[in-house]
Amino acid sequence: MSRPIPAGPVLTRRGLLAAGGLLVTVALAPRAFADAGGEGGAGPAVLRPELPGSLKSTPGLAAWIHIDAAGRATVFSGKAELGQGIRGALLQVVAEALDMPPPAITLVSADTGRVPDEGLTAGSHSMQDGGTALLIAGANVRMLLMREAARQLALPEAGVETTGRGVVAAKDGRVLGYGPLAAALSLEVEAVANPPLRAPASYRSMGRDIPRPDIPAKLTGGEAFVQDLRLPGMLHARLVRGPSYGTSLTAPDMAAARAAPGVAGVVERGGFRAVVADTEWQAITAMRLAQRSASRRDLGPLPAGQGPDVLRAMPSRRINVEGLPGASSRGGPRRLVSNYSRPWLSHGSIGPSCAVALLKDGALTLWSHSQGVFDMQRATAELVGLPPERVRVIHTPSAGCYGQNGADDVTAEAGLIAMAFPGRPVRLQWMREQEFGWEPCGCGMTTRLEASLDAAGHIASWKHEVWSNAHNNRATDASGYLAAHELDPALAWPEQKPIPMPEGDGDRNANPLYAFANMEVRYRFVPEPVLRASALRSLGGHLNVFSIESMLDELAALAGTDPLAFRLAHMDDPRARDVMIAATDRFGWARRPRGNGRRGCGMGFARYKNLGAYCAVAMEVEVTPETGAVSVLRVEAAVDAGQPASPDGIRNQVEGGIVQSLSWALREAVTFDSEKRTSFDWGSYPILRFADVPGSVSVHVLARPGQPFLGAGETAQGPASAALANAIADATGLRLRHMPFTPARVKSALGPLYPG
Repeated sequence: MSRPIPAGPVLTRRGLLAAGGLLVTVALAPRAFADAGGEGGAGPAVLRPELPGSLKSTPGLAAWIHIDAAGRATVFSGKAELGQGIRGALLQVVAEALDMPPPAITLVSADTGRVPDEGLTAGSHSMQDGGTALLIAGANVRMLLMREAARQLALPEAGVETTGRGVVAAKDGRVLGYGPLAAALSLEVEAVANPPLRAPASYRSMGRDIPRPDIPAKLTGGEAFVQDLRLPGMLHARLVRGPSYGTSLTAPDMAAARAAPGVAGVVERGGFRAVVADTEWQAITAMRLAQRSASRRDLGPLPAGQGPDVLRAMPSRRINVEGLPGASSRGGPRRLVSNYSRPWLSHGSIGPSCAVALLKDGALTLWSHSQGVFDMQRATAELVGLPPERVRVIHTPSAGCYGQNGADDVTAEAGLIAMAFPGRPVRLQWMREQEFGWEPCGCGMTTRLEASLDAAGHIASWKHEVWSNAHNNRATDASGYLAAHELDPALAWPEQKPIPMPEGDGDRNANPLYAFANMEVRYRFVPEPVLRASALRSLGGHLNVFSIESMLDELAALAGTDPLAFRLAHMDDPRARDVMIAATDRFGWARRPRGNGRRGCGMGFARYKNLGAYCAVAMEVEVTPETGAVSVLRVEAAVDAGQPASPDGIRNQVEGGIVQSLSWALREAVTFDSEKRTSFDWGSYPILRFADVPGSVSVHVLARPGQPFLGAGETAQGPASAALANAIADATGLRLRHMPFTPARVKSALGPLYPG
């Protein structure tokens, strides 16, 4: 049995003073400045606009760093480890800023009782906001330590320097450790915006490949995930629900569940029902007894068989993203119109969502893999009827998903159930079919692009329209949870709203980075949801980049121009040009094999949100016309994420993004009939398997010493799917515009080209 994961003490000023060490305190702000890419967060904060990143809302240094009398540092971050390797990267950043060895630093992350509120871990903002905050906070603390050392040694500040070993050294050989220096400091100060930073040429931690601290337990089957958490006296719970969102059971047999062996109790609050038992299998058995019931649909019928094109017929609100209405009507004589789409997607987490909750002494502690622990604290407090200060959320990793899967809902539900079992920890895990049936999907989307070429083969006009529901419906209050709509009285769902630019929602990355004349970009925001949907990695950026980069290849073919040359002719941003050239040079673009009906090459590019990392992907594929199977033979990618704190971490993110994007483009689609979703397992919702991953993937991280961090977690999604479609077109002459490119769909499309 796994050992319990302790909640840990709440850090206090009195406790720090008693222990000795550096104390530079300012009360934590009630809300983080960053809302993680526009994907959530609520409530104003007192901002310090002159400070960078998350320091804007939490300027006090003690909220971020403490150095004890022994010279060890404890660092606090509101960003959560989701499998993206952020713990290791942040550790490297703060080690560099403090000039300390990483093993001398303990990182505490995403615990509402201990860390600053940095909003969500989403939108590729962890490094841009959280990493920047730790860099500047660490540099501030190092500056204070050096000043104190200079004072004690009666030297000018320029006469001392740190050495990378947690000491300050004078030129005459005298050395003072961080611990004694920290013990002499008890100032209450805010960070300054421009402390002295270490020169990139002298970096000891940043820019190096350091083993990730989260990997050993995951690799060896250790205590890595919230599913592994075991607490003394823990009960196990399962939910009793209809097959998918929008359905309910007509006659659940709760009496049979109560009578089942090992059942400690049943929770029924309106339509919210759960069984609680001594063991997990007993809870599952009782759940299955209760669910021997027919189901009904409680909402309007689903538009079965219509796909994402149904969005075009629904009422929408036009949002002008870029350009002037009618600008695209001007242009050259050669015009091209293309439509693209993607279906609704599941997050596809390998491990179903899980949480543990404990009500003790009137306070509720939640162990959750939510990406927004502070929103979870506030919203769950409202749901269960406790003040927020009586709810603590401790992030505990689970199977990754990059977006809102069932993590938030299962945590709130565990909290509701635990309120009925004070003093007993309650572990609630969704079943696989519940994860597929009830989690918010990634939005289905459709686009229409129209462009023209002038006589010289340059783009003379460009029009991009995108139809989509809202991409973020994370709970910022109790009404955002499934359970709140099963209670009696039920809460109303909050209004769906688009995320404004420059971050964007369904229109994310719809405004191309390229220099196009007569450009017109419009977002047709559809308020009425088709399926329950919320954030999925890259939001609308995936389809918008896919559409833009597919259209560019189509236009390059119309102009009789090489796709790379065509892109470079329309790109002014030098860093964008650099990543395109780096990826294609390493790929051997000039020597790539020409399409022969089976093998072909393609590329794709984007700067995520036009604010984050730059990424270019070049890809070679092989198509088997007889079966429609598409194999990805090799991939070369280049990424510019600013100063790389952890190059290996960036490579991991881009490699994973490429594989996930290929899975979306080749396999994935949530299916549904008029009553319910119908993809409940890996057979009905296939994902890319190990045998299907590319033959080789190489990611080149461009060095940008001293440049600001740019988030890299979602930069590869659009370019990878676009490169795939462009490579298939190069191989076969077949332009696939509607994902997924399943073997059956590819074979059907190739039929006229390969009769018999």
